[in-house]
Amino acid sequence: MGYLLPMPRYALLIDYNGAPFSGWQRQKSHPSVQQAVEEALRRLDPALDHIGAAGRTDAGVHATGQVAHCDLTRDWDPFRLSEALNYHLKPAPVAILKAARVADTWHARHSAHERRYLFRLIARRAPLVHDAGLAWQVTHPLDVAAMQAGADRLLGLHDFTTFRSTMCQAASPVKTLDEFRVEAHDIPFGTEIRFHLRARSFLHNQVRSFVGTLERVGSGAWTPADVTTALQARDRAACGPVCPPQGLYLAGVGYADDPFL
Repeated sequence: MGYLLPMPRYALLIDYNGAPFSGWQRQKSHPSVQQAVEEALRRLDPALDHIGAAGRTDAGVHATGQVAHCDLTRDWDPFRLSEALNYHLKPAPVAILKAARVADTWHARHSAHERRYLFRLIARRAPLVHDAGLAWQVTHPLDVAAMQAGADRLLGLHDFTTFRSTMCQAASPVKTLDEFRVEAHDIPFGTEIRFHLRARSFLHNQVRSFVGTLERVGSGAWTPADVTTALQARDRAACGPVCPPQGLYLAGVGYADDPFL
């Protein structure tokens, strides 16, 4: 009796603008990033089943470092695979930055040990032009030092019930936040504030809940101590406003043996 050889598996590093999509995950009646990538892959391999991803981004959320894996019926040179996929992805705002051959046991989600997110907030009076749809805008100045002091109170192992969506499907609200940096960058007639977060995994709406709460701290409506009070309440009603999705980016996924290096 013959034995079927395993199908070659490839990791894909993916960049996308989430504005026209309902999120990463395929849906029946709305366009998704997963659907766009799978349809491009099926132009190359009609037998493709589906692809797995490191994380599911919500509607309107972007990525500069999403990772997915796929099993194909024939061997591809990774560079030629990425080039062919980018050709078939046009005109969708999705790009394959790199493809890599990986072991058939490698999994975009299960093999990952951390996720990194970036949130961009721009504080200026004039409307955004070049960054419209790519950042959250507020028209008042923000105290970045106060926001960093509030962010510091969220580091470490906590029950993050306050900062997760009521629709979150995670088995537990207990997570460890490894990094939360708040950086200010001068731009013409305003300031861009970048929030850098790193953890093994995140809860649904956790980053947007954090940033919306810290905006209240930066504006002076909350103090950094109020962040601790909200965290310890373990109550969604204690959270500050959840900010909009357009400033959020899945910036990277960490692996013990990074296939893209």
